[in-house]
Amino acid sequence: GLGFNIVGGTDQQYISNDSSIYVSRIKKDGAAYLDGRLQEGDKILSVNGKDLKDLRHKDAVELFRNAGYDVSLKIQRRLQPQNGPVGHRGDGESGGLPLAAILVPGLALAAAAVWILLRYRQRI
Repeated sequence: GLGFNIVGGTDQQYISNDSSIYVSRIKKDGAAYLDGRLQEGDKILSVNGKDLKDLRHKDAVELFRNAGYDVSLKIQRRLQPQNGPVGHRGDGESGGLPLAAILVPGLALAAAAVWILLRYRQRI
């Protein structure tokens, strides 16, 4: 096989109102894992030039099974993590608060502290 599992299709929507086909798991030491370009959560748009739009899950599986030795995939990276079986974020984000959410209030507090200190020193 190609070394990965898929989810989705018109009959098994992985994301609500989206019948696209997604990579759900990359099998360790499989072809996709060894190649390194495909990631869990990627949307697969086509296989060897054949569009996967509006296919049932089993029809998409058949396309992959009959893809041959040299397989060309057109994919779209997932921009935001979704709920589901995907085990990690493929976009390198670590999660948590954005840096700006910490720096902006911190800088505002520091500016206020300096202003208060300068006003206090003028009174002495």
